Amino acid sequence: MDVIVEEITQVWAGSRADIVALDRFTHRFASRRFSCLLGPSGCGKSTLLQIVGGLEPATRGTVRIADAARPGEARAPGADSVMVWQGLNLFPWRSVLDNVAFGLEVHGMPKRERHERARALVASVGLAGFEHHLPGQLSGGMRQRVALARALVLERPILLMDEPFAALDAQTRESLQDELLRIWETSRTTILFITHGIDEAVYLGQRVAVMTSRPGRIKRIVEIPSEFRQRQEDVRSTAEFGQLRHQIWALLHDEVLEAEQQYRAKKLGGAQPRPAAPERGVSAHG
Repeated sequence: MDVIVEEITQVWAGSRADIVALDRFTHRFASRRFSCLLGPSGCGKSTLLQIVGGLEPATRGTVRIADAARPGEARAPGADSVMVWQGLNLFPWRSVLDNVAFGLEVHGMPKRERHERARALVASVGLAGFEHHLPGQLSGGMRQRVALARALVLERPILLMDEPFAALDAQTRESLQDELLRIWETSRTTILFITHGIDEAVYLGQRVAVMTSRPGRIKRIVEIPSEFRQRQEDVRSTAEFGQLRHQIWALLHDEVLEAEQQYRAKKLGGAQPRPAAPERGVSAHG
């Protein structure tokens, strides 16, 4: 399913002045593709994901979900997606198996069937043998695997991920990145993945949407060559990886500085964020 975001603007009411979080954000996130959203803090990445997921209404603009198999059918945002957050929100009193099966339970699936499906997902993320452990008995990386399995068990065609690996140590993060890629290459779910990490975006994404500082727009789309991830060696050590990382950092550098200036201005007395300026962002389709 394609996720088509058209002219999304989000304005938050402030005590002194309204804050424009997103300004006419427009992009078509292609079906069965892995898309990363990368931008400085406060640029509206999480806000956009919540709008796409149907959790937050936009001030202006539309989100359309286009299914090639049912071209005339209108799909509401959130009807075909599931979210994975940085904060795991696992139930501490429920076992791994019952945490993973929770969404199926809410939808009324009988216990035997939901446990069977949940057990298969637990095994697929490398947690076989831990089905009856509580979250407090697991490491941070293992808890993140539980959260991923809980989302995947619902078999939604769109997976929304808001910095899911940000709180993990580097070794665990890279291991889970590999696990996510393995799962995606099998399922070909449409993934929108938010990150602050350039390396993570280059490693995971087929397409990286680099965003401006607030108000958030797309500054540039960086395509990651398909042959890049087909190599046998660790692509992180290649010259091509370094070149892509440098290209994206060059695009981000000024936006990060602008975001820092906005933060300092707010701390010093609520100075206004820069006004919307169409020439700073580039609407991107396709």
